[in-house]
Amino acid sequence: MNKKLAAEIKKEYERRFKTGMRFVAGKTPIMASGKDFDHQEMVAMTEAVLDGWWTEGRFAAAFEKKFAAYIGVPACVTTTSGSSANLLAVAALTSWHLGERRLKPGDEVITLAAGFPTTINPLILYQLVPVFVDIDPGTYNANMVALERGISPRTKAVFLPHNIGNPFNIDAVQKLCKKYHLWLIEDCCDALGSTYRGKPVGGFGDISTFSFYAGHHMTMGEGGAVVARSEKLGFIIRSLRDWGREYWFRTGEDVQRNRGLGARGASQLPADYDHKFLFSEIGYNLKITDMQAALGLAQLKKLSQFTKRRKKNFAYMHRVLAPFEKFLLLPAAEKNTDPSWFGYVITVREEAPFTRRAFIDYLYNHGIMARMFLAGNITKQPYFQTYVVPHRVGAAGLSNTDVVMNRSFWVGIYHGLERRELDHVAHTLTTFLKKYESASS
Repeated sequence: MNKKLAAEIKKEYERRFKTGMRFVAGKTPIMASGKDFDHQEMVAMTEAVLDGWWTEGRFAAAFEKKFAAYIGVPACVTTTSGSSANLLAVAALTSWHLGERRLKPGDEVITLAAGFPTTINPLILYQLVPVFVDIDPGTYNANMVALERGISPRTKAVFLPHNIGNPFNIDAVQKLCKKYHLWLIEDCCDALGSTYRGKPVGGFGDISTFSFYAGHHMTMGEGGAVVARSEKLGFIIRSLRDWGREYWFRTGEDVQRNRGLGARGASQLPADYDHKFLFSEIGYNLKITDMQAALGLAQLKKLSQFTKRRKKNFAYMHRVLAPFEKFLLLPAAEKNTDPSWFGYVITVREEAPFTRRAFIDYLYNHGIMARMFLAGNITKQPYFQTYVVPHRVGAAGLSNTDVVMNRSFWVGIYHGLERRELDHVAHTLTTFLKKYESASS
């Protein structure tokens, strides 16, 4: 792009987003999540528009290459959302290409009820049986004893989120997966930038998923990605994303020589049929546009600084709330982790002299948005009752999951928040809590 056009875009960005913007404590809403951008993202997207391709193209290919390198895996496939990424991850493990290891209807998958519906819904759609295990208080991740107790002879996979950005105990989960010969899917949609033993989450599971929604750690507006630790799984995922097309070819290579996954032998099509129209999976169309990918490339360059800001904001909020632990259970990182928290989770203790509802209402009245802990206990959600969803609850029950459903919420600490906004959140939280501290002393 020529410098004159880039300069004009920067000028227009500053006119629209930097002129006359003023934060007024208590009146300007402080969102629980959000995005951070400048003219660089707009220049990148304009470049993709002027490229004239628009659908998935060179920008998407560049993003996939860079993101795979960041996570440390051989395969990355972009898609329309984190929810689509979860759908593709589960679908890939049902592929006929995996032979006897493929997931089949009736197979069980260990997961959490304290999570988001679109981690669970692909299991239901593929007639798999979610087995819900309980979480640990404070970390909000799977309890390892409960997880192993939930495994049965029908269990074939583990599909766990790094809840609210806090990596789960990967060493323990991998050990169980190896012991029982289980697939592992990491749901990293809320955890981009978090690390386990110094390595980015997403590089430990057989397949891992990410979200680039506007309120996440970086954004494409809408978007997501699936990464895999094997090229074969990467081919399967790409096939499912692209209509079920057989990805055994490479553009410009001898199509007879490079058979890759090789479904042609099972086909009744003519031998000369164009390989681009050979379909071996029941697939979808879940591609992103190059404009989204261009935005993602610009954001990916800033991910490190975004992550630093989130960690700084979390530490600030933790210091503010530490004096009130007699009322609140505060979030705790798992061992060997360095989380990039999605939000700051607050659990109101049972003995506290106030309710979650009273706390949230006070925040809302002062312009601060708060969010429930995802779906709470998903087995209590209306659709689980309406559709009588087949599932199993692990032997340890879901008592801690019910606690977060009834008494937990979270507030924003995202990378786009300014210090004056965080100061207002801190002041509002402590003002509310000090009223009860005085009354109880």
